Amino acid sequence: MYIKKIIVAIVLIGLVVAAFFANYVYSAMFKPNTAFNNESAYIYVATGASYQDVREQLKPLLKDIDKFDALAERKQYTTHIKAGKFRIAKDMNNNDIINSIRINNIPIQVAFNNQENIEKLAGRISTQIEADSLELLTAMRDTLFLKDNTFNKATLLGMYIPNSYEFFWNTSGEEFRDRMLTEYKRFWNETRLAKAKAIGLTQNEVITLASIVHEESKAADEQPRIAGVYLNRLKVGMPLQADPTLKFAAYQLPEYKNTIIKRVLNIHKAIESPYNTYLNGGLPPGPIAMADLTAIKAVLNAEKHDYYYFAADAERIGYHRFAKNLSQHNANARAYQSYLNRQGITH
Repeated sequence: MYIKKIIVAIVLIGLVVAAFFANYVYSAMFKPNTAFNNESAYIYVATGASYQDVREQLKPLLKDIDKFDALAERKQYTTHIKAGKFRIAKDMNNNDIINSIRINNIPIQVAFNNQENIEKLAGRISTQIEADSLELLTAMRDTLFLKDNTFNKATLLGMYIPNSYEFFWNTSGEEFRDRMLTEYKRFWNETRLAKAKAIGLTQNEVITLASIVHEESKAADEQPRIAGVYLNRLKVGMPLQADPTLKFAAYQLPEYKNTIIKRVLNIHKAIESPYNTYLNGGLPPGPIAMADLTAIKAVLNAEKHDYYYFAADAERIGYHRFAKNLSQHNANARAYQSYLNRQGITH
C-alpha cells in the first residue's frame, strides 16, 4: 500500500512537472508575445549585427523578452543572425517571430530623381538602404568600374536612371551600383538605342542633352521642342548656348558657392569651363544634373521643326517663345529682359 502511494505521488509530481513544462513550452513558443497595438512593427538588422543588437530592438516590442531569449537560443538564432528589414505582426508568438526575422527579409522601394550631382544622389540613397553615403560614393566613383563600363567622372551620374526600384534594405554600396548598371542596360533597349543612333548621339550624349533640356524647362509638353532646337544647332555646328550650362560652370567656382543665379549675365558667358556652351562647341563633357525621364524621352523623340532659338516667356512663366531667326529671338529676349527688370531681378 505504501509503495502504491509513492508511485501515485511520483506520477502526480511527474504530471505536474510535465504540465508545467508543457505550459512553459507553450508560453515560450506559441503564446502571443507582442506588446504593440499597431498591426505591424519592423526591425532593421545591420550586416554583422550581434544578437544583443537585435534584442535591443525587440525588447520594447515584446511582452516577455526572457522567454524569447530562451527559444532564440534553443533554435540557434542567437548565433545565426540575418541582416535585413523584418516585419513582426501583432500577436505573433516567439516561434513565428524567430522564423520571420530569420528568413523573411522584406524588399523595400528605393526611389530617386532630380539629384544635382553624385554626392547628393549618394546622400539620398543612404537614407533608404543600409549603405552610408561614403560607401556609396566609393563604389560609384571606382575608376576601374567606370572604365570597364565606358563611364568617367563627368558621365557617371548618367548611369543612374531616376525611378523606383526594389531592393533589400541591407544592400551594400557596390550591390546598389551594380544593380543600377543592370537597370541602365535594361533601359537602353533596342528601341531607344535606335532612336539615339537616328539623332546621331551616344547614350551618354542623350543623357547629357536631356539634363540640359530638363534644366531649361520642367514642362514635359515643351521639352521635345526644346530638344529639337538643340539638335538643330548641333546639326549645323552652332554652339548650344545653353544658360543652364553656364550656371553649372559658375557653381563649380568658389565665388558662386551657396548662391543662386537667377539671371544669366555676360560675366557668366566668359567663364572658362568645358561646360560653357557659349565658348565651346558641341555638348559638355557630361550631364549637368540628373536627367528626368521625361527629358530623356523628349530628346529621343525630339520635335522636328525649324526653330534655332528660344527665350523664356514672361506671359507664360515656365514656358518659352521659339524663333527661327536671330532678329525674332532678340525681340523675344528683350521682352523677357524687361520682365526681369520690372521684377528687380538683376543677377
